[in-house]
Amino acid sequence: MKTVTSPLPVWPYPRWIAHRGAGKLAPENTLAAFREGSQHGYRMFECDAKLSADGVVFLLHDDTLDRTTDGQGIAGDQTWAALSRRDAGGWHSRRYAGEPLATLEAVASFCKANACLLNIEIKPTPGLEEETGRVVAREAARLWAGADISPLMTSFQPHALAGAREAAPHLPRGLLLESLWDGWLEHARTLGCTAIVCDQVLWDAKLMATVHAAGMRALAYTVNEPDMAEGLWSLAIDGLITDRVDLFSPAA
Repeated sequence: MKTVTSPLPVWPYPRWIAHRGAGKLAPENTLAAFREGSQHGYRMFECDAKLSADGVVFLLHDDTLDRTTDGQGIAGDQTWAALSRRDAGGWHSRRYAGEPLATLEAVASFCKANACLLNIEIKPTPGLEEETGRVVAREAARLWAGADISPLMTSFQPHALAGAREAAPHLPRGLLLESLWDGWLEHARTLGCTAIVCDQVLWDAKLMATVHAAGMRALAYTVNEPDMAEGLWSLAIDGLITDRVDLFSPAA
């Protein structure tokens, strides 16, 4: 039986994406990290977005505040008024002591002022997957209303992507994978995804062909080694997410 290949979607995003703003050169998911990445020439950034207890969309990777702020406990259990007082930079280095957590609204202002694009990973507090997807997508649609290029919405959580699709179906979506679990492709199709974003070690020629044949773009995270990057480019991958904004030229 002949395989039917779907056309690939128009892809307006650059090949290189800075992870969590500027990876490890500045405190992740802060405006300081975005400024650092921008100074290295990057024009697209990945970040993690979740909800405060009172529904403000802000940037944080972990469920808890412990690793990357001077606070403790589940971040989503606290109001934005409390979260806004946390130091999200001192853990990284003295240079960034006092750097606050960033709201998605502040990041949108930065991106629009600097002609930057964004990949928003929906990072829900456990149990709030669909609600977080809805609120983050609705806020992104509001903040980027009228923009030529919308942010790319991604998540490891299918329920979060379902919420995003419900709230803002026009925003492009991508399914994040750290393993090829049963049914991942069917879920991606059902969710109307335009991209699959895999752990770098999962990609091979067969998987690349499967994703492209399904009419989806292919991205990899978190690519910090030149040999790995070269191998992925040879597979015709569409984009790489990296911490090493100091090593890889975004123009490459």
